[in-house]
Amino acid sequence: MNKKVLVTGANGQLGKTIEELYSINDASLEFTFVSKENLDITNEGELLLYFKANKFDYCINCAAYTNVEQAEKTPEIAYRVNAEAVKNLAESCKENNITLIHISTDYVFDGEKIEPYELTDVPNPINEYGKSKLLGEQYIQRTLEKYFIIRTSWLYSKKYSKNFYKSILEKVKVENELFITDEQIGCPTNTENLADFIIKIIIVRISKFGLYHFCDEKAMTWYDFANQVLFENYLLDKIKLVKSNSYRTFAKRPKNSVLINSKLS
Repeated sequence: MNKKVLVTGANGQLGKTIEELYSINDASLEFTFVSKENLDITNEGELLLYFKANKFDYCINCAAYTNVEQAEKTPEIAYRVNAEAVKNLAESCKENNITLIHISTDYVFDGEKIEPYELTDVPNPINEYGKSKLLGEQYIQRTLEKYFIIRTSWLYSKKYSKNFYKSILEKVKVENELFITDEQIGCPTNTENLADFIIKIIIVRISKFGLYHFCDEKAMTWYDFANQVLFENYLLDKIKLVKSNSYRTFAKRPKNSVLINSKLS
C-alpha cells in the first residue's frame, strides 16, 4: 500500500525540492503539498479539520519562520510559526496516528563549542529564532512518540527561494567586490541531499524515532562558501571576494554550528 505524505511549507526551498524530485518519480508515495494559503498550521481548528478530512501516514513539516534578523525585533511571529504551530501539528499528528518529520536548525546551539555538535550536546540558543525552533522541538518531544526531528545547517537550493547561494550569484551581476565574513563556520547543505535523506526515512520505514542531525559534510566559513559558489559557476574572475571580520548583525549568531551527522545519515 502506498504511503500518503503531507508536506507543509510547500512554497519554501525544501518543499519545492521535495515536490520536484519525488512527487512524480516515486510511485510508492502519494504526496500532498500545502502552503499557508492552503493550510494555516497556526490555526489549530483549521488543522484539526484538515486532518480529519484527509488521511496521511507521514507529515513533513517544512514550514518555518527563518528571518533571523526580524525575529529579534518581532519574536512573537517566530514563536507563532516555529513553536505554537508546531505544537498544533504535533497534537494533530498524535490524534490521527501520523508520523511527524520536522526540520529544525543548528541555531539551537550557542556556537561556543570548538568541536562539531553532537546529538548529546545541550542546546543553548543565543537568538530568538533559535529559541523558537528549540521550543518547537520540545513541543514535539512532549507530545509524540512517532517523530523525527532533523536538525540541519545553512540550507540552500540552487533553484528555489532566497538563500545565500542565489544571493551571491545575484550580487555578481551588480557589484565589483564582495565582503564576506569568515567569523562563522558551518556546513552548507543542499536541499536535494536533505530531501533525499527525508524520503529514505519514509521508504525504508525507519522506526528508530527521535532526534537526528543531517548536513552536507564539508565545514566552511561563509567566505569559503561564497568562493565555492563562484568557482562552481565559473565566476571567480568576475568579482573580487574579500574576507571581512567586521560583519555585524542585529541578531547574535553561533560562531560554530557544524553538526556531526547521525549514524543513520
